Amino acid sequence: MSSLPIEQGEQLRVGTVDFVSPNEIRAVLDIDSPDSVALNAGTPRNFPRVNSYVLVSCDNGYLVGQIEWLAVERSPYPKQRDIQDFGLVNLPFPQKKISLNPVGTLKRVSKKGIDSYKFQRGSESFPTIGSAILLPTDFQLKSIVESGNNRRVIIGQSPLANNANVAVDPDRLFGRHIAVLGNTGSGKSCSVAGLIQWSLEAAMESDNKPNARFIVLDPNGEYSRALGPSTKFKGRVFKVEAGDDESQLQVPSWFWNSAEWASFTQASPKAQLPLLKRSLRAMRNEEFELNVNLDLEIKKYLGTVLVSLRAEKSKGAAALNGFPGAKNLLSKIDAWRKSLEEYQANLTDPYPDLDQLIVDIQNYCNQRSGQYPNFNATVAEINILINGILRSFHSFGGNEDELLPKSEDIPVPFEGDNLVSYLEALAKENGSEQYVEYLVARIRTMLSDTRMKSITNDTEQRVDLSEWLESYVGNDGTGDENSCVSIIDLSLVPNEITHLVTAVISRIIFESLQRYRRLNNKSLPTVLVAEEAHTFIKRYRDDSENQDVAAVCCQVFEKIAREGRKFGLGMVISSQRPSELSPTVLSQCNTFLLHRISNDRDQEQVHKMVPDNLRGLLRELPSLPSQHAILMGWASELPVLVKMKNLTKEQQPHSDDPDFWDVWTRKDADENVVERNVDWEQVVREWQQR
Repeated sequence: MSSLPIEQGEQLRVGTVDFVSPNEIRAVLDIDSPDSVALNAGTPRNFPRVNSYVLVSCDNGYLVGQIEWLAVERSPYPKQRDIQDFGLVNLPFPQKKISLNPVGTLKRVSKKGIDSYKFQRGSESFPTIGSAILLPTDFQLKSIVESGNNRRVIIGQSPLANNANVAVDPDRLFGRHIAVLGNTGSGKSCSVAGLIQWSLEAAMESDNKPNARFIVLDPNGEYSRALGPSTKFKGRVFKVEAGDDESQLQVPSWFWNSAEWASFTQASPKAQLPLLKRSLRAMRNEEFELNVNLDLEIKKYLGTVLVSLRAEKSKGAAALNGFPGAKNLLSKIDAWRKSLEEYQANLTDPYPDLDQLIVDIQNYCNQRSGQYPNFNATVAEINILINGILRSFHSFGGNEDELLPKSEDIPVPFEGDNLVSYLEALAKENGSEQYVEYLVARIRTMLSDTRMKSITNDTEQRVDLSEWLESYVGNDGTGDENSCVSIIDLSLVPNEITHLVTAVISRIIFESLQRYRRLNNKSLPTVLVAEEAHTFIKRYRDDSENQDVAAVCCQVFEKIAREGRKFGLGMVISSQRPSELSPTVLSQCNTFLLHRISNDRDQEQVHKMVPDNLRGLLRELPSLPSQHAILMGWASELPVLVKMKNLTKEQQPHSDDPDFWDVWTRKDADENVVERNVDWEQVVREWQQR
């Protein structure tokens, strides 16, 4: 092949532009252009082919076009160039046409005397009528597909680009959420497992152990085989009935916030919800009884007095000097003294700090008594009283963090039985027992249900929140036993609390990463993988007054989708029904890996998420073979058809299709015996014991 650019361009020319618009370019192929296999690009290559790439000459390099459709148009005259003998009889001749979607620009660059090409999205200028359509060389084709910076993770090859490697930047892939969509059997679960495995393998190539965190919400128990303890990734598995090398799934009820409690108990917003929130607030602040013991009552009273006196001091001269501020302050302090003396008389144990406080208050009041008293106070005098109150507050076990009451949503441990008892006592005090009867019954059922007890109740082995986060999210990755993957097996979680458990786990992880960034001013990169996401992220009605558990669960993921990137939490959404997913979550996904999608409603939903000029590419979705997908969005410089890398049987999730024929005939393709022995008594015993 000639090395001269002009001659090389002529050899690669296959057609001419005859229509230009911002989102479509049409061209007429030359009569002598390749019909099925092109040899003029250096190696045999299929041409023309839908969704393959061609180049269009333009001002600042080449415009890269993706073939959307091919057509043949009957023409009365041949369009072959260099035919000058018009004395010939012209017969009708077919004219080949193609339509191109402009996807970017390929420019020639030179670094250290070496020429190369650089692809970038968008175009500064468009070609004109008569511009040449060129077949890209292998080097140009690789420059298009293998474009982009930090291409650290190879996920497959492009069959339309001479099997060039398709690689992605993990920061782009996971940082702005990715949706993996496709029908059952299209290779969707293998792609999700592969993205995790290939990313960790690429990170393991460095000398240091990866400091990565992948949390997989696994509703069908598929990922233990691919990422579990027996693999090189040594993933931690949390499930209801934990076996060897597995951990018991624990999401205690004190993890739940008020919205999750309200959705699970179906508390009515007018009568039941205020009582439920008040009871939860009491649990968080350790007010387990309506009639508390005397020491606890004195501690709370001292805390109230301390907050009140500090507020008076902050008002300055208006409260400490003049009339009526100073006199009103004296009246308050004297009333506090009388209450403290009553408490003191009922105490059985001595409290010297309280005795001294009463003496100090008495001295303060005595100095402002008499015929012509001076009610004014100095800051130093008020500080003496504040310090005395603070010492007494500490002597009764008080802590300054307790001065402001904790919210009902703070994850502070409490016993579920205490919540029920307090709620019943509170309803009795307010005369509303009939309104909370169903609410109390539902909570009691949850606490006593043996199917839920192992998950929601931690009375036998108290769960520590910091240890829980270290187990489920992971630490800094320095320990020998530490894993980068946590698999939360939800397959045996009762249906009544599946959404609730998923919502609580996701919310706790998100809020912990929020607080990590606030304390460290840096984010902790973490990836949350939602397999069968249409189960957890199902669209709901916004106008519903009583939000059910599924709606609350979806709202958690919507919040993560909107705000997770800022706190280092990326999401991988895997689903076979994109039409059932929350539009909010899908709209926040910036990268899409699309496998075969046959359902028309699901195809319509996918079409809404991509630009108009790329919809031709999506027409191939119903016919994509297994293991093939279309990668498009933020993680890819251009939309590309990918054949995903192969995974061995051991690396694949356990999502195989049932072997009906092998079981029917009692042997497999290799003539091995296949047996399915059934013991229904064993199944029933296990069923009825739960």
